[in-house]
Amino acid sequence: MTGRDRRLQYEWQKIEQGLNGRNDIRYRVIRTNAEGLPTAYRIEYRIHSIASVTDIEHLGETNVSNRPIMADRFTMLIELPDQYPCVDGQPVFRFLTQDDEGKPIPHPWHPNIRYFGTFAGRVCLNRDDTYTDLIWGILRVKSYLTYERYHAMNTPPYPEDQQVAAWVIRQAEPNGWIPLDNGEWLMVNG
Repeated sequence: MTGRDRRLQYEWQKIEQGLNGRNDIRYRVIRTNAEGLPTAYRIEYRIHSIASVTDIEHLGETNVSNRPIMADRFTMLIELPDQYPCVDGQPVFRFLTQDDEGKPIPHPWHPNIRYFGTFAGRVCLNRDDTYTDLIWGILRVKSYLTYERYHAMNTPPYPEDQQVAAWVIRQAEPNGWIPLDNGEWLMVNG
């Protein structure tokens, strides 16, 4: 077994152990290599979190209240490039923004997850230097969805989505919308 295959097997075992018996996070292997070891995962978060805001077309305008719109299901892909686990082969964590038929689906509204633009859904973990394993990343993203962890200030390591970060600072924090257990929110189907 090659070093890469041992790492792929290790990651699979850690994910299985870390998510076994959980209802809030589930995974599925969606691609394997020739040896049958996972090179891509689909992670489903069943967590009540922000998926958008009201009046999004007026985001950032003064005197507009962009209240959170919630969803309870989000799907993330983890793809392991051929160079993985080398430094130049970092895993890619990204939330789906469309279903298999190309229809838009809720994806997280969080400063450290890209919401707008070409790279919508991309997750910034900000920890390349201390990366340990995939389960660490999966659980860190859970803490993003619950807003236990976020970086919205325009300082290093810089938010992934500046517009969402500005909303967090200008509206969510002052209005007490974070933590997420406060208030009644609009829901979309997850």
